[in-house]
Amino acid sequence: MTEPTKTAEHLRPYARDNDKPILASWMGGDAVASGEKILNEAGLPTFAYPDTAARVFNHMWRYSYNLRALYETPSLPEDEEGIPDRKAAASIVQDTHESGRVLMTEHASKALLSAYGIPTVETRVAETPEEAVAAAQDIGHPVAVKLHSTSITHKSDVGGVRLGLTSDAAVEEAFRTIDENIGGEGFDGVTVQPMIDRSDGYELIIGSSMDEQFGPVLLFGSGGQLVEVYQDRALGLPPLNRTLARRMMEQTKIYEALQGVRGREPVDLDALETLLVRFSQLVVEQPRVKEIDVNPLLARPGDDGLLALDARVVLHPYTKDDDELPTPAIRPYPRQYIGTHPMGDDEEITIRPIRPEDEPKLVTFHERLSERSVYLRYANLMKLEQRVAHNRLARICFIDYDREMALVAERPVEEDDDQIIGVGRLTKQPGRNEAEFAMLVIDEFQGEGIGTELLRRLVEVGETEGLDRITADILQQNHAMQRVCEKLGFDLVRGDGREMVKAVKSLSG
Repeated sequence: MTEPTKTAEHLRPYARDNDKPILASWMGGDAVASGEKILNEAGLPTFAYPDTAARVFNHMWRYSYNLRALYETPSLPEDEEGIPDRKAAASIVQDTHESGRVLMTEHASKALLSAYGIPTVETRVAETPEEAVAAAQDIGHPVAVKLHSTSITHKSDVGGVRLGLTSDAAVEEAFRTIDENIGGEGFDGVTVQPMIDRSDGYELIIGSSMDEQFGPVLLFGSGGQLVEVYQDRALGLPPLNRTLARRMMEQTKIYEALQGVRGREPVDLDALETLLVRFSQLVVEQPRVKEIDVNPLLARPGDDGLLALDARVVLHPYTKDDDELPTPAIRPYPRQYIGTHPMGDDEEITIRPIRPEDEPKLVTFHERLSERSVYLRYANLMKLEQRVAHNRLARICFIDYDREMALVAERPVEEDDDQIIGVGRLTKQPGRNEAEFAMLVIDEFQGEGIGTELLRRLVEVGETEGLDRITADILQQNHAMQRVCEKLGFDLVRGDGREMVKAVKSLSG
């Protein structure tokens, strides 16, 4: 027999151990009540049954896991020349929109994906048997011939797919057969594509759909014809970074196979992360898009192992105005606030909203601040190790753009890198339609107009976001910041004996 009271006494000291959570299950009703009381008074949670404690522990672990994902320093895919091609993407969407249709053709859907750097299988449109044969000869046999239609979504269901065609005669016959199967207005020709060897790959699905409350929602999982049977999928909210993309992948069963099983080579998971990030970028930047279904997305080992074999894009009805379109639950990166500013005679800096992956640059930024600059900003000499602590900088960089806006001034120092030399932040105040600003520029660039430009742009942001006023508390001895505020039309309120000067600028009316 166990001794519940003595055991509880032995456990009591561990309630102060912050490194490991302790959950207890004292079963036995009144017989163990005294031990249960000892644990509860010590701050150790107790449960009537161990399976309940196990479920609670699982929820705690999941919460911690998700929180770590949020505060990891993420990275975004390296930009490639011409990717994303937003002009081409907008033109593709506009062409379908102006035609009065909501369903994109497969060819247009793949072109939209390609504009965001998502690799797609080569697809040729043919309106006659002769064009189909010529396309097949150009691509090389064997080929696949599929229905090209502006109104029919699922081609296989209506006999609109012919695979493994190895001759011109087979291609011509496939064209005529699909035409006979469909007939009428549903037939707009065919597409001709190379046959892709799927034997060493996995069929995945990525997609987006619209939720009434959350706006666009992303999907990732096992794809192919059995997608509804497997039901192996994970959901996420755009926009994604690499860390969030990997978390989506990890929630699926197919993820284990993608890492390599039974002697098979692993898929390039970094490339798959990049693809998911770019896909989420497409979703948030093209508000006219209502649904996207990429199935299958073929994932094979090696370089260039990802390929979208089929795609379907549905737009919102053309009768819906732009201001009626759903918006993402998480506000995407506000690209409209990116701009440049001349500094000196021959140098130009970039001023843009902060990004989660800016954390390493902010560490360097804080390392170059003098004690005086730190004191004037924080009203105390906050130590460097406090200022560059990961948990602190993660919260500073990973912001909700609806609640605050932080702009960084970035100066090019190397071909592949930039240096943050100034930061301005606008934080909305709870319950009031106003925001408080804060500013910091590294010492060697103070006095060159960077702080003035950052604050001017923060004022513009406040006006664009519909704020009533912007305020700040400035130390009495921070004369430079006070002059900047006066230059930009702020009223300064000084009080006798007050350590701070109140800067106020009304934006309404």
